[in-house]
Amino acid sequence: MRRNFLQLLGISLISSFLLPINFLFAASKKILNKNLSDEQKKIMFDEGTERPFSSKLTKENRSGFYHCANCGAKLFASTSKYNSGTGWPSFSEALPGAFKTKVDSKFGMVRTEYHCAKCGAHHGHVFNDGPSNGGKRFCNNGLCLIFKPSN
Repeated sequence: MRRNFLQLLGISLISSFLLPINFLFAASKKILNKNLSDEQKKIMFDEGTERPFSSKLTKENRSGFYHCANCGAKLFASTSKYNSGTGWPSFSEALPGAFKTKVDSKFGMVRTEYHCAKCGAHHGHVFNDGPSNGGKRFCNNGLCLIFKPSN
């Protein structure tokens, strides 16, 4: 029994430190919204990116909240949205606990990628060049969001 416990502990430690984070993260991803388009699925579950300036949400200025298009989790308040000029909806801060992050080193650069904490869907990257005191810019794919205006 002790030997089995030690084997499980060893396997757990090895998988925690040696397996690629992508593999570990992918296990938590679940398609919950069966109405997602192929493009949304590619972005949210294959970590793709939509074309810049293609999202109608870049020009959305009403008061409300932005939710995950897959699971409906509330992610951003409209008060944190700003025009970054990058072509994607940008936010200076996320709601507490909305996202989990990981390091993305694709394309020869190191970036911080963020995923919905509830369903694991990829949303975008966070950078340290934002306008607020925290200095963050959450650069989000518009197809990953649903905007719900305040009444």
